[in-house]
Amino acid sequence: MGDSQLRSVAGRGAAATGGAARRFATGAGLLGRGLGLVLRNPRMLGLGLLPAVLSGVLYAAALITLVVFIGDLSAGVTWFADDWSTGWRELIRVIAGAALVGFSGLLGVLTFTAVTLLIGDPFYEKISGLVEARYGGVPDEVEVSLGRSLARSLVDSLRLIGLSVLFGIPLFLAGFIPVVGQTVVPVVGGAIGGWLLAVELTGVPFQRRGRRLRHRRAALRADRPMALGFGVAVFACFLIPLGAVLLMPAAVAGGTLLSRKVLGLPIEA
Repeated sequence: MGDSQLRSVAGRGAAATGGAARRFATGAGLLGRGLGLVLRNPRMLGLGLLPAVLSGVLYAAALITLVVFIGDLSAGVTWFADDWSTGWRELIRVIAGAALVGFSGLLGVLTFTAVTLLIGDPFYEKISGLVEARYGGVPDEVEVSLGRSLARSLVDSLRLIGLSVLFGIPLFLAGFIPVVGQTVVPVVGGAIGGWLLAVELTGVPFQRRGRRLRHRRAALRADRPMALGFGVAVFACFLIPLGAVLLMPAAVAGGTLLSRKVLGLPIEA
């Protein structure tokens, strides 16, 4: 199935679901459905938690380090304010600290998913396979060796991490703008983060069909509201303490449901 066919199938699915708001809600609901599948299947839950816990320990250590040194970091990026009056200097450094935390949060959520998917590739492959089997399997499955699958996951993850940094830097700088940096920037960051998470979490199902990153993007773009609904829901939940660790198996299951949805495959037993 080529890019044009993927767009055609996903476009028909988008038209059938109604308006953009409804499709967004449908996408968000896929995370809930993924959670339900995982909770009803302890095997899925156990498979998905181990790599997420390992990544969680690493990222918790990084977060603690950031908090400990946030004062020094804020002063370092606002060197130009050293000669300002105390009030203005402290204000700009508080804003800088908030922007640093926001940028780190966005980057952390996105890279956490990429790193966890890479660490737990065999585990999440199994979870995704169980979801696919529940709803009819994969008629056009392509056999991919573990080594090749890991290599593809690494390349795709590095590309997505690069995009995260590319978008994150302007958002970090925009965070210095009073009011806008604390209102508009988080919303834009959530939308960008949600989109990138949707692309990341559909990687395993598309690889199973011999499809690469460009194919994922083409299919998800054809029903962007639903993809964003799913991704933003995951992004918001991952911002909750321990949310990324506990909900990673559900996010993988939901990403598989999203993949089947945009490819025009059934997600009802």
